[in-house]
Amino acid sequence: MTIAICDDEKDVRELLKHNVRTICPDAELVLYSTGKELLAARDQIDILFLDIQMPGKNGMETAREFRERYRTTILIFVTALEEYVFEAFDVEAFHYLVKPFSDKKFYTVLQKAVTQYREQDCLSQRECTKEAERFMIIKVGGVSSKVYIKDIIYAEVFNRKVVLHTTKGEIEYYGKLSSLEEQLGQDFFRPHRSYLVHFKYVVKYDASRIILEEGAVLMAKPRYSDFVKQYLRYNQRKREL
Repeated sequence: MTIAICDDEKDVRELLKHNVRTICPDAELVLYSTGKELLAARDQIDILFLDIQMPGKNGMETAREFRERYRTTILIFVTALEEYVFEAFDVEAFHYLVKPFSDKKFYTVLQKAVTQYREQDCLSQRECTKEAERFMIIKVGGVSSKVYIKDIIYAEVFNRKVVLHTTKGEIEYYGKLSSLEEQLGQDFFRPHRSYLVHFKYVVKYDASRIILEEGAVLMAKPRYSDFVKQYLRYNQRKREL
């Protein structure tokens, strides 16, 4: 679990750091003195304590930009300003601590945040387990075989056959790539009429081809922009799990 503190006052950062350590001695702690510094770091943060009154980009502006990239971070405002409390709902703040507050109040809020984080983490693990268990049945020559979706690197169509390139070898069967595309869902993308790739195994790409952990496929130039957008969304989804 990573907990971040963003406050322009060093004394406040040190006090909050001490209080966090009391409740969460094993948590990874990162400190920032400005909103600009927080946003530039692009760290994956589980719980964030954010001041509102800061030089340059204030805490509310920082929170709005931060939320565009990180949807699941538990956000707690720490401020002397009560008037921003309603704006806090717009960025899905977990709590709004008004300075000065007691240690007891801080500990209560942090404990609740940690509980929510653990509940979210358990849910994410269940989702990952569910994804790992997804499979399809391929029938070849009268023999049905189970193929786990997580093992499919890419698929291609050749002579009315679909060829699945998996981590365990190749499987050929009669079928349509369009039907397979619908079945596999948003973790896959069709960069060319002949190929369907699993984002999980993408190593690098440009406007003409995609390099996978095993093999390479063509990229149709009109599909390049959509590929980049969906690949970024895929990476965002995986960071949030």
